[in-house]
Amino acid sequence: MSTATAVERAAPPKAGKKKLLIAAVAMLLALMLAAGGAALWLAKKRAQADIDGADTAMAHDDRAAKARDPAAEPVFVPLDSFTVNLADRNAERYAQVGVSLQLYDAQAAERVKAFMPAIRNNILMVLSDKRSSDLLERTGKQQLAEELRRATERALGNEPDAPARPAGAESQRVVRAVQFSNFIIQ
Repeated sequence: MSTATAVERAAPPKAGKKKLLIAAVAMLLALMLAAGGAALWLAKKRAQADIDGADTAMAHDDRAAKARDPAAEPVFVPLDSFTVNLADRNAERYAQVGVSLQLYDAQAAERVKAFMPAIRNNILMVLSDKRSSDLLERTGKQQLAEELRRATERALGNEPDAPARPAGAESQRVVRAVQFSNFIIQ
């Protein structure tokens, strides 16, 4: 009987170990399922955030593309003609130049109108510093247009070498380009 008692005593611990092993595996499976569910939930949340971020970025890109879109309706502010004596030393030369400012948006037009005296002053200073030989060639006129754009930006209190203005930005360039409506040198 002592052997039977020893076997009986040994058997319950085996059954207890088996139950403990099954319980541990069940807990491990439950933890794995919970971790998988949490990972799936986080991945879904991250994907939704990426979609929302992409929608926001696309909306920003749409505004920026509209601002840069050459087919978008342009905003021009025509200025009165400028008549200036040129800086030629050998002869009395003058230039009569008609200028229109091409702006990024209609809000910029109001700002340009408010600063018109300073803008006209800066443009006159740039024009009167030129010689007729500087302005006769196409490249000279293109360089003048860029100098006038920079002078206009300075009059508006902006950094003239700032990058082209993205949509909605207030502190960067206002003038997209300077267009000449007439250009006479005598």
